[in-house]
Amino acid sequence: MTDNETLNPRLAVYREQFRHSWLDTTPLDQVRFCVLDCETTGLDPRRHRIVSIGAVGVIEGQIDLGDSLEVLLRVRFNTAATLVHGITRSETRDALDEPDALAELLDYLGDGVIVGHHISHDLRMIDAALARHTEDQLRNRHLDTGELMLNLLEAAAFGAEAELTDYSLDGLCRFFGILPHDRHTAPGDAFLTAGILMRLLRAAKRSGCHCLGDLLKLAQRRSEGYERSAVRR
Repeated sequence: MTDNETLNPRLAVYREQFRHSWLDTTPLDQVRFCVLDCETTGLDPRRHRIVSIGAVGVIEGQIDLGDSLEVLLRVRFNTAATLVHGITRSETRDALDEPDALAELLDYLGDGVIVGHHISHDLRMIDAALARHTEDQLRNRHLDTGELMLNLLEAAAFGAEAELTDYSLDGLCRFFGILPHDRHTAPGDAFLTAGILMRLLRAAKRSGCHCLGDLLKLAQRRSEGYERSAVRR
């Protein structure tokens, strides 16, 4: 285990919060959802790195702008992904090193339920970053808005005639009439996803889903149609 004076004490505090965390029976309005997005230098957690992290809380079905995080990490070199997120190496000279950024992230997350669009990529990138400095991984429960959307559509939560073929973040924004402002930035995509989550939570309640366990079960039920679309973010 790499000794890191910044990260290790924060990990101890982070781990402690899971001794008494959310139960499956916790009502949805009592859960703190942490809507998260990472911009990265590429898709391979073994070779690529996180460039920026954005997150915002959703509590009682509403976005809490006071509960937010924006972290920029130092980048060693520019990659093809720079053309997407627009963050260059020179812009990150004064940014945080990876251990310090992870410490900020863990402080923010606590035991919140992580939410993201195609969140598995973000979770793999964060876990890979943690593995470079610690023997720990994220412990938070999580759900994917794309999977939740698909399963709510299958349950006719938006009406029998509702259809969707594009499960990208842009596709969900169009479905809900959300203007995709600040797209392909971590804070911007996190905020857009939080707006989508608000609408999904209302639909889940209409479908009889009122506690955390029901929501997680619904969100994690895999579907071939969604898996085919998961390459599009």
